[in-house]
Amino acid sequence: MKLQMIGCSHHDAAVEFREKISFTTDQVSQALGAFRERFPSCEIVLLSTCNRVELYATASDDVELDRDDVAAFLAEQHHLRPDEVVDQMIYRVGSDAVTHLFTVAASLDSMVVGEAQILSQVKQAYDLACNSGSAGPLTHSVFQAANRAAKRVQQETSIHRRRVSVPSVAVGEVASEVFDTLSNKRVVLCGAGEMGEESLRYLKQAGASDICILNRSYERAVALATAFGAESALWASLGQQVVDADLLIGTTSATEPILDLASFLPLHGRRHNRELLILDLAVPRDFDPAIGDLPSVYLYAIDDLQTACERNRRERQKEWPKAKQIIAEETQRFMQAINHRATGPVIQRLREQAQELKNDELERLINKLHLADLDPSARKEIEKSFDRMINKLLHPPLASLRDDAAEGHRRGLLDALRHLFNLGDE
Repeated sequence: MKLQMIGCSHHDAAVEFREKISFTTDQVSQALGAFRERFPSCEIVLLSTCNRVELYATASDDVELDRDDVAAFLAEQHHLRPDEVVDQMIYRVGSDAVTHLFTVAASLDSMVVGEAQILSQVKQAYDLACNSGSAGPLTHSVFQAANRAAKRVQQETSIHRRRVSVPSVAVGEVASEVFDTLSNKRVVLCGAGEMGEESLRYLKQAGASDICILNRSYERAVALATAFGAESALWASLGQQVVDADLLIGTTSATEPILDLASFLPLHGRRHNRELLILDLAVPRDFDPAIGDLPSVYLYAIDDLQTACERNRRERQKEWPKAKQIIAEETQRFMQAINHRATGPVIQRLREQAQELKNDELERLINKLHLADLDPSARKEIEKSFDRMINKLLHPPLASLRDDAAEGHRRGLLDALRHLFNLGDE
């Protein structure tokens, strides 16, 4: 069997196309069942996220499953024409498909390289396939190996620890330096746009649970709060929210500061010197820089955070070759294991057959020459000669078999060896 992948991502397909062929969790389960009905002997895992849709499938050597088959299946699931799908898909097979999966799982192919969410999404896709019965021996092996490769990249490089978006640096680096944990902190987020939404994702990942969203359009604040399990409050309550906050984040599009020094001073007095971290992610700035000069107030503006982002980008670039080397090593390791699994039994039977022939001929020679009392060292040398001859005879076909297997073309030589040496069926 061999692995193949057909899919698209933010690298090669517009968001409009990705929206057309994306799957909800329920749709994934239905698609897995439909695929198995059409290709009963094949395995399948379907990964669908906001940035990619990829179908990983395997077919046994006696079943044809090519790019057009898979593209036609995807098109049918979304009531599209096959040519609408196949022209916008990339296709990988064999070791290239394995490398691609490992790269995706390690977040080296993500829009934000190093983001942690993709590995959990890969695991969820694999779990869905397992629960639906569409996974099998090869998909079990390759997705478990993908998890191992991703863990190695996380542990042996600093790519995942080098955040490169402003919200991720603000929450993941600055906030974590000021607070041991966000789980018991009151977070007030001003703004419900894209920057606010991204900040919310990182806040939730960091364990924040007491979050209040303010926005001039209260309806947008409510919608975002509902989506993330947070609170919402009217914009008019900003003053009281500042008094209650431990972490205050600004992401609005206001043309003037939403809080100047004069407005903040009375609020500061009501806080009684409680520590306040202010992350100003807005351009123009949401908070008067002079606020950061007050005692117990730590204010980071977007310029400070962008400097950290750029530094992290440079550090990530240094780690990139190491991460790619890990992927290459894990791909080679996996392919060798798969090839050994396929060719190992045949090679073992061939060597056992050769050993039996050697033993028979050696005994016949000793009996014919009346060498029963042959010196043990001399007998050992004769055995070594027989072994060398066998190894020299078997080396070319076995080397060719291994090379052919490494390229994913196993059946031809495997069947030929079984037939030529009368090794029987698998």
